[in-house]
Amino acid sequence: MTTPVRVPEERSARVPAEQRGPGRDRDSVRLLVSCGTEVSHHAFVELPRRLRAGDLLIVNTSATLAAAVDGRIGHARVVVHFSTRGDDGRWAVELRDPDGRGTTRARAGGPAGTEVRLAGDVRLVLEEPLTPYGSRLWWGRVSEPDVLGLLRRHGRPIRYSYTQRDQPLSVYQTVFALPSADDGGSAEMPSAARPFTARLVAELVSRGVQFAPITLHTGVASAEAHEPPYPERYEVPEASARLINAARAGEGRILAVGTTAVRAVESAVDAGGVVRARKGWTDLVVTPERGVRVVDGLLTGLHEPEASHLLMLEAVAGRAAIERSYGEALSGLYLWHEFGDVHLILPEEGPHSERCSSNYR
Repeated sequence: MTTPVRVPEERSARVPAEQRGPGRDRDSVRLLVSCGTEVSHHAFVELPRRLRAGDLLIVNTSATLAAAVDGRIGHARVVVHFSTRGDDGRWAVELRDPDGRGTTRARAGGPAGTEVRLAGDVRLVLEEPLTPYGSRLWWGRVSEPDVLGLLRRHGRPIRYSYTQRDQPLSVYQTVFALPSADDGGSAEMPSAARPFTARLVAELVSRGVQFAPITLHTGVASAEAHEPPYPERYEVPEASARLINAARAGEGRILAVGTTAVRAVESAVDAGGVVRARKGWTDLVVTPERGVRVVDGLLTGLHEPEASHLLMLEAVAGRAAIERSYGEALSGLYLWHEFGDVHLILPEEGPHSERCSSNYR
C-alpha cells in the first residue's frame, strides 16, 4: 500500500469468535463490504443479503494439518513447521525457536546436514533451501515415511504470538474442508472461509448462490518477513471449471473465498479466458500488473500492510479502493488475522449500480 499503515497490537484477534462470549458462533464476526471506494459495515451473518442469485463462490476444500512438531537439535529445543510435501517425498519445513510463551519466533534456517530429532526417534535432515533467494524454508528428508501420521500423533496447529492460547485442530478447520485425494492438507488454515457455518451455507444455497470447490494446500506463511507466496499444490476439478465458465457466461459474479481460491483458479485459466480442469503446482503471484482474469470479487481476511496478499487485493479492486477500505477497517476497530473479521470486495458495475447500494434482501 502506498500509505504506511500500522495495525495496533490490540487489533489482533486473539481467540476465535465463538469463544468471545455466550451465544456466539463462527459467524459472529464483522463484515466490511467495499465496492470501489464505497464502504459499508455489516455483521457476517448478513452476507446472504450482500449477494444475489447466480453469484458463484469459489471455496478451498483443503483441510488444515497439525503441522507444528517439537524437536531438538542437539540439546536445543526447536519447533518444526511442516509446510509442503514435495513430489520426491521431501518436505519443505521451517525451523522456529520456542519463545517461552507457547508460541515461536523466527530462526535462521540451515545449514545443510542439520539433523532434528522428533518424537518417536524420527529424524529430519535439512538438505537445501527451498529457493535460492531465501533461507527460511528448507527441503528436508524425514526418516518416517508416514509424515502425515507423525503429524496426527505428535503435531498441533501452527500458532503465532498474537493468539492467546493453543486451540484444538477442529478450530482451524473450515466448514468446506474435505479429506484430500492425495492425503495432503494445508500448513495454515484457509482462514477466509472460517466464519462460514452450515446454517449460513444453507441460506446462501436457498437464495441461489452456488459454490465451486477447488483445492490449494497452503504452505507456511511468514509472520515476520511478508515474503511472496511459495509454489503450492492445487487442483481445479472439471465440475468446478464448468460451473465457473457457466457463471461467467451468464450474469453471475465470480467471488473467491480467500486468496488461496484466487491463486488456484487464476492458475487454471487459459489464454482465451476459459477455466480448465488442472492440477499440479502453481507459482503464480497475482499482482496489479498481472491483474485477474477470472474472479470479479473476493472475500478475505484483513492482511498486514506489508503482506504480499495486498497486491492481489489491489489486482482485484484497485489501490484506491483497498486504501479506503483499510482506513475504514482501522477506524472501525476491526480485528485482524485468522480469527478476525472479514472483507468482502464486490465489483463495480457502473456509476449507478444498484448492487453498490447493498440493498439486496
